[in-house]
Formats: sequence, structure tokens, C-alpha cells
Amino acid sequence: MKHLKQYKIPFSGLNAGKHNFDFEINKKFFDCFEHSLVKDGDLIVNVELQKQENLLILNFTITGKIQLSCDVCLSEFPSPITVKERILVKFTDDDWTDNTEEVLVLSKSDHELDLTELIYEYINLAVPLFAKCSDQGIECDPEMLAHLSTEQQKEDQTEEEKIDPRWAALR
Repeated sequence: MKHLKQYKIPFSGLNAGKHNFDFEINKKFFDCFEHSLVKDGDLIVNVELQKQENLLILNFTITGKIQLSCDVCLSEFPSPITVKERILVKFTDDDWTDNTEEVLVLSKSDHELDLTELIYEYINLAVPLFAKCSDQGIECDPEMLAHLSTEQQKEDQTEEEKIDPRWAALR
């Protein structure tokens, strides 16, 4: 968790206006999250923070590659991602913790903003629903595909043997 301290922005000492922050994301970042979809990657996160009197506007640009497991052949492959997101940070005196997708609410006494969870969510949301080597122009592992096809044939044969004799008449 020590590694995640670098993803905090102390905004209280900043002047009004735009400020840029760059962060590097690698395996150490993903190791801090036990059930992450992504286990490794090489990403650059650029955060443009626009500070106003009672509001912060954060624009995230995340580019780089993440390591994914192919859903077909189970081999690891690099997948490029590009993420652009924006979030507003409002300040209040009340105990209001009702954050939304686009608005984050902080107490007026807070002096720094932890971007760890936001960066983690944006990267994991960029993971495709079905990760395939072929989508990246990489050929699936032929040895694994051959093994899967023989296993599928064995399953088909055992299913045919288990057919209820009452249904066999309908065939």
C-alpha cells in the first residue's frame, strides 16, 4: 500500500488554474488490488486538474498497454488501451457521501485527493468484455487450440452415449 501514496494530489496548496500531473502505472500498482482483472501493464496517466474556488475539474488521459489473458487459448498478450474520463470534485460542509459517476464530493477540510481508486476503475472498465489474441493481430496458441478441440470431441462422444433411450426414438 506504500506504493499507492504517489497517486495522491495535495490540491490545497495549488493556485487557481490548470495543473498537470503524470503517473506511471505498472505491475506494482495492480499487485495492490487482489481481485483485479488486470495483473500487469505499462501505462501513463495524465491528469489535468483545473482548480476553481469551490470546484476541481479533473480530466484523465490513460494510454499504454495492459497484459490480458486470451479467453480462447489462455495465453497472455499485450492489449493497448486509451481512456479519456472527466470527473468533478465538489466540496461541502455536510456529511454527504453520495458520490456519482461524474461528481465526487469531499469535505471542505480535505487537503488532498486520492486518485488510486479512480485510476484503477478507469483501467478495469477499459478491459474488453471478451479478450482475444486475434483482436490484436496475434495468433492463438495452436497447441492449446488442438488440446481444446480434442477435449470437445471427447465431451461430444460422452454426451451421445448418455442419451436417454426415450429420446433416441425421436432422432
